[in-house]
Amino acid sequence: MNTKRFFGTFRKRLAPLAVVVFAIAFVYGCSVAEPKTDAKTADVKAANASDTTAPPKGATITIDPNGPADTVRAFYKGLREKKFREAIFLTNLRPAIEGLTDAELKDFSLDFEAIAGDIPTEIEINGEIISGDTATVTANLPNPETEKNEVQQIKLRRQNGIWVILTVDDEAEKRIKQDGKNYFSNLRIETHQEEAKKMLERISNAQLAYSLQNKSVAEFPVLIDAGYLPDDVLSSQSTGYNYVVTLDAKKVGYFATATPAEYGRSGRLSFLLELDGKGISRVTSKDNGGKPMKK
Repeated sequence: MNTKRFFGTFRKRLAPLAVVVFAIAFVYGCSVAEPKTDAKTADVKAANASDTTAPPKGATITIDPNGPADTVRAFYKGLREKKFREAIFLTNLRPAIEGLTDAELKDFSLDFEAIAGDIPTEIEINGEIISGDTATVTANLPNPETEKNEVQQIKLRRQNGIWVILTVDDEAEKRIKQDGKNYFSNLRIETHQEEAKKMLERISNAQLAYSLQNKSVAEFPVLIDAGYLPDDVLSSQSTGYNYVVTLDAKKVGYFATATPAEYGRSGRLSFLLELDGKGISRVTSKDNGGKPMKK
């Protein structure tokens, strides 16, 4: 798992039930259906007729100062220029960041920079629909999965006279208000823990595949060379966890552990992968104060 994959998981957890989620997902948006409103019809048609194969070429509509489209443009500009606080202040993630000190915010710089590098210099904003205190802005942007430009949408809400980009759903927004400045930290820990469990399950599958061919289990470097494991298992840099595999004397049995690289920061739970009496692998976890569950 590399940093890009981690952040992909990280951003998905920001709003598990939302269509539009923080950063990449609302930078890239989601495929836009035919708008069902007569507001600014010309702009909507322009969005739907946009050349989705050409690179973004800047705004193709008139953008009113402090309007929805202007807010979206300001957000992209701030994120691209790595002015993360200013950019996120324009979204409903603001409560998660406004209490962070500059040093605490810097702690997430790698996560945010992973997004900023994917934002085109020119954002082709080509549609704006306003209905009361809600708005939809459409833009022609690259989809990270297809690597093709697509007409996509960003939802906004007018709040105290200011347009706010909706990056998470109502459930996640409640959690943001509850967690405040701890939201990103808690989310990163949850993401690392989720990925740690997945890595142990992958180790289990790798050992099984290797043993079927070699009648033995193996250390990580051997499994990596055989193509069964990613080399991320050797480092905590992208995973936030340290992984250790211990083989028995005959190399037919093993157990593996995953321990937070920085307890309380990269993770809280320790994980253990071991085989039961029938040789079936099982992953368990507990808060062990940052120590391995088995040595």
